[in-house]
Amino acid sequence: MGKPTGFIEYLRETPQARAPLERIADWQEFHFHMPEAKMRQQAARCMDCGVPFCHTGILLSGMASGCPIHNLIPEWNDLVWRGLWKEALDRLHKTNNFPEFTGRVCPAPCEGSCVLGINAPPVTIKAIELEIAERGWSEGWIVPQPPRVRTGKKVAIVGSGPAGLCAAAQLNRAGHSVTVFERADRPGGLLMYGIPNMKLDKQQVVLRRIRQLEAEGVRFICNTEVGKNYPAERLLKEFDATILCTGATQPRDLPVPGRDLLGVHFAMEYLTASTKAILDGARDGAMISAAGKDVVVIGGGDTGTDCVATAVRQGCRSLVQLEILPKPPLDRAPNNPWPEWPKVYRLDYGQEEAAAKFGGDPRVYLTTATKFEGDAEGRVCAVHTVQVRWERNDRGQFVPQPVPGTEKVLPAQLVLLAMGFLGPEQPLLDALGIERDARSNIRAEYEKYATNIPGVFAAGDCRRGQSLVVWAFNEGRGAARECDRYLMGHTDLP
Repeated sequence: MGKPTGFIEYLRETPQARAPLERIADWQEFHFHMPEAKMRQQAARCMDCGVPFCHTGILLSGMASGCPIHNLIPEWNDLVWRGLWKEALDRLHKTNNFPEFTGRVCPAPCEGSCVLGINAPPVTIKAIELEIAERGWSEGWIVPQPPRVRTGKKVAIVGSGPAGLCAAAQLNRAGHSVTVFERADRPGGLLMYGIPNMKLDKQQVVLRRIRQLEAEGVRFICNTEVGKNYPAERLLKEFDATILCTGATQPRDLPVPGRDLLGVHFAMEYLTASTKAILDGARDGAMISAAGKDVVVIGGGDTGTDCVATAVRQGCRSLVQLEILPKPPLDRAPNNPWPEWPKVYRLDYGQEEAAAKFGGDPRVYLTTATKFEGDAEGRVCAVHTVQVRWERNDRGQFVPQPVPGTEKVLPAQLVLLAMGFLGPEQPLLDALGIERDARSNIRAEYEKYATNIPGVFAAGDCRRGQSLVVWAFNEGRGAARECDRYLMGHTDLP
């Protein structure tokens, strides 16, 4: 695929971004488009490797290796190199309903398993995917495609995040009447409120695709929480099938002294309030603001990075990010071979911005919080920390142990807990009588997605646990396929 000698002739290049100190002054996306000639050269680096691992989509050592939705990457790389952009978009849409989302927010496990990446920088797959999608929008190739025939079957989807949107798109095009219930005031779920605007623009990107789905016949009902202001039993009575795509929204807490102080928030509470304020045109008084405050972010993953970037834009006075794990190596460790996801040190966009403003990467590794200290008004004013080392306990499990003499006190008027999620919220599942597994996720076999309730399916994080957006796409499409089979006795959905 691509130019046979392209991987030898061309070096890896990625789209340029606005300077960190410039982009933190606004909430706009900050990557530039790469000129077409350059992008075609990048596609030409796809090396006709014979056995492309980039679209395998398997789990190795608990992490994704290759694309979980099995994007036909070598095929559309070849088409881009040849200048056949519309054909490339057609190939991309065969496996991916929303490539403009994954092209922005997916961590690109495809690049981690690229064969070229064994001994050279991998192909810039993510940037090429995004450029194909945006070319499709700008050229008018992406238009509503309502089904020619309706089946008369009605499907409810609970949750309008990545899994829910994929399931809705697939089932609607199969001819079913799809209604998506969303408890927030806008559709999109994690895509709308869990990812900041500078990483994924809501008006220009997310709502653009929502409007297309609406034009195709998908109905979105917002401000409606099934099991609360919409009785759960109505789903079973009024719809022929239901897919639960509620996500894993139960955050992991940190039960240390002072947890109930004012100014200690879960990350998603903070990110949601910030995005909502931007979309509503509100000022700092309408959201949880970091302006003029010392901020401590606890957790080193993507959500923690988004908190860092948001706090910097809001004008925080200082920022520290605590990470309980050790600092990753600069290169793959011997026990992390290709094609596993490379667990190496990265300076993500938020840390890059914090470093530009404050002089260094805000992350402090092998460190945890032991106590939140409050002032006379009950507001957090400091975080007590200690360094840790990882040791095996009596059951052979690695657990963090405090290192005596490493205690510190950090000033903090805002603390953000970004330590991941434990699973789906339980009230709706209780109301429907849904069986759960040992981790409190919905019990439904992968690739079948059927729960213990006939006609009720589950997909995404509420079934598999906290995971990547692209896995949610995989599951939303898969659940739509099995739901269609349940309704019609057969299915043509992929």
